[in-house]
Amino acid sequence: MRKRGNVWTIVRKEFARFFGDRSLVFTTVIMPGLLIYIVYSLMGDNIGKSHHDDNEGPTTVYVDNLPESLRGDFDSIPFQLVTKGFNAVALIGDSLADKEKSLIYVNFPPHFDSLIAAYDPMGGEAAPNVKIYHNSNSDNSELAYQAVKTYLEEWENSRNNMFDINAENPDTEETFDMADENDSLGEILGQLFPMLLMILLFSGCMAVAPTSIAGEKERGTIATLLVTPMKRSELAIGKILSLSTFAMLSGLSSFLGIIFSLPRLLHADETGVDIAIPYGVGDYLLILCVLISTVLVLVSCISILSALAKDVKSAGTLVLPLMLVVMFVGFTPMLGGDAPEGVTAYLVPFYNSVQSMASIFSFELKPAAVGITVAANLVYAAISVWVLTRMFNSERIMFGK
Repeated sequence: MRKRGNVWTIVRKEFARFFGDRSLVFTTVIMPGLLIYIVYSLMGDNIGKSHHDDNEGPTTVYVDNLPESLRGDFDSIPFQLVTKGFNAVALIGDSLADKEKSLIYVNFPPHFDSLIAAYDPMGGEAAPNVKIYHNSNSDNSELAYQAVKTYLEEWENSRNNMFDINAENPDTEETFDMADENDSLGEILGQLFPMLLMILLFSGCMAVAPTSIAGEKERGTIATLLVTPMKRSELAIGKILSLSTFAMLSGLSSFLGIIFSLPRLLHADETGVDIAIPYGVGDYLLILCVLISTVLVLVSCISILSALAKDVKSAGTLVLPLMLVVMFVGFTPMLGGDAPEGVTAYLVPFYNSVQSMASIFSFELKPAAVGITVAANLVYAAISVWVLTRMFNSERIMFGK
């Protein structure tokens, strides 16, 4: 009985410690489920929005020389069919290159029905070739391409493979996918890089900020700083600027490692030819401005939370919710959807930095949005300096009185 009483005493003690710490309960019990709910809800909203957009703007299928044998079937396809009154050269050269447009262009050889009727597979001549031009960077264009291609392949199989679809010609090296390689690469990097950079920046901030403020409180050296003949605002600014520099160096080192290794990571083919990353000096300068302003906000937030903590360990507990928020925000470009158009979204800390970086990496730069992001982050950093100054002036916060 005595052993059971001791066990129950330990259990009650641990329960009291756990449920008495609101931050621990929030980060352990509430935050994981809340983040999963938000992520899955946003994913569902984006999927629903995608289907809604498809219904609002039907994909157009332009067809040249549509054979009579396929006219009835093409009239029944769930896309808008256009068989005359368009400029094929303009479609291939301009319209299909725009990933925002929903269209494909199908070109049948003239007198297609007669050609396949006269075609002899054993004669050694090339089969009639149906060309389908599309843009794989456009979801609607790719969907229509796959649908039409699948239908033609089934129709072709029923006629003993009497024609080809997008057959390659080594003499002309014609391209049927009009997608810009930069768009494909930009979409990947626009989703991946913001998340990586936010994690790297946060890691750099976490490595220096808690030990500089909560660590000094734990060691008792913060009292020496507070009695020196300097303004508390100077102390706050000095802390944030120095810690931001350290964190920025860490994040910048990681960023440069990614940039220089990426061309060798993305090989064009089995020959090992490196892919050139198509960003200019201006792009890198804008990214650097966003990174610097983001680090200032991150360091400021972590510094404020560290000032509330009694030691480094408790500072880590307080900062954990911020880490989860930063990771989630970094993940948002992967949820799909276009970058927000309104100004309000670029006033939200962390989210504005992620969206600005995503727009730069995906070649959809919005200079006004980047400018608003940097300006907003500097304002938030200035407000944080004021808050940290007030905290340094509080004996209750600094010394637990």
